[in-house]
Amino acid sequence: MTENRIEMEYTTSIIAPEEGRDLISLRKYQLVVHGNEGNRRKFELGNKKLIKIGKKVDNDIVINDKTVSRYHIEIQFTPDNGYLLKDLNSTNGTSINGMKIKEAYLSQGDLIEFGESKIEFQTYDENVQIEPSSENYFADMVGKSRKMRQIFGVLGRISPTQATVIIEGETGTGKELVAQAIHDNSTRKDKPFITFDCSSVAPNLIESELFGHTKGSFTGAIKDRIGAFEAANGGTIFLDEIGELNKDLQPKLLRALEQREIKRVGSTKTVKLDVRVISATNRNLKEEVKVGNFREDLYYRLSVVKIQVPPLRERLEDIPVIVEKVLSVARFNKTDDGKFYVTRVEDDALKMLQRYQWPGNVRELTNIIERSVSFSENGVIRGQHLQYVFSEADSGEEATVRLEGVEMDKPFKEAKQAVVESFEKEYLQELLERNKGNVSRASREAKIDRKHLRNLLIKYGIIKSDAVLEDDEEEG
Repeated sequence: MTENRIEMEYTTSIIAPEEGRDLISLRKYQLVVHGNEGNRRKFELGNKKLIKIGKKVDNDIVINDKTVSRYHIEIQFTPDNGYLLKDLNSTNGTSINGMKIKEAYLSQGDLIEFGESKIEFQTYDENVQIEPSSENYFADMVGKSRKMRQIFGVLGRISPTQATVIIEGETGTGKELVAQAIHDNSTRKDKPFITFDCSSVAPNLIESELFGHTKGSFTGAIKDRIGAFEAANGGTIFLDEIGELNKDLQPKLLRALEQREIKRVGSTKTVKLDVRVISATNRNLKEEVKVGNFREDLYYRLSVVKIQVPPLRERLEDIPVIVEKVLSVARFNKTDDGKFYVTRVEDDALKMLQRYQWPGNVRELTNIIERSVSFSENGVIRGQHLQYVFSEADSGEEATVRLEGVEMDKPFKEAKQAVVESFEKEYLQELLERNKGNVSRASREAKIDRKHLRNLLIKYGIIKSDAVLEDDEEEG
């Protein structure tokens, strides 16, 4: 083994994903033509780039209405996955939701009225099952579980497109890593990737931070400044924690998405943009829409493609490859001359990690790995080193892990003792099996006094107190 290589032992089993669980939701569009007699006709827009509507028979949708022009309106699919309606200089004009227009972007539920006819623009989600990727990685993401390989298959298909994407998942699941992977595998990969955290900026500054401002537009605006959208021009903007966005600002964001233009705070001049939008949230935005915290039209505009990142507890078989990846790239595992502090993680340590539920997901796992590196010896992380990390739970530090089955309502000492005993029993069982029942050999491997090891084996019922191990002293 070379010094700059991470070794892992894999003895984990593959856990099948839940049957029928879809990992991608695609936005679909349709037009519903309301007939004079109450009948309705539905037209799927599909992949058509241009739809013409009028009473002449060569239109895509023919309307039998004498008040409709021969070529009345057209609906154009735009590169940013929007639909732009244009009135084609019709005789009687066109309205959307009662307002006369020449052209306008369509949103969910819009009612298009022309002549005596009405068409409703509808959007809906269609769940699509994507074949899992044959690879255990995509960009900097790793995972051998079926759920993650499904996501890799999705990303491989949507990354080269201009589709607007929303990524949902619990805190710490790696949503920003997904966004970065989409950008890095798109045609915009050589352009900026700008992250904007909607939860980290004061509400009165978000508009300025997103769209920029002009000198003197508010107290403290001492010079012109571009915002995150302009900084991302030509590339990708990643709107993290979009569910935290102030409701007063949501209409302005919707306009930026639909028109692909913004106005800096204090300016009347519009700035045209060419930017792909990816957003993420740990909230259920559909529920936020229902309770009135998030605009429905903005939700539909953001979620052309929706990706659900599963929590780590639902893909525990991915832990070994995640640990290997983290140790191979993390700065905390590298010396000043580029060598690794840890080059090996033993199987007993991996199994301990796979018994946890990880409420903090991959972020928490990374923290545990970092702390374990400091306890490692001779370039190896063993189960006993992880146990030291677990025993620090009383220090109040943020990285807290829980053993499955431990009663957390017990007093600390009792709960901690249960964790220790669970680890010791499993560790000793595997240690003795690995050494084919030879206590002397096992004690040398574990660096435990032979008599003490034998007493522990008796304590946990692994061997009987009257057991005679005839070949114990000789390793033949």
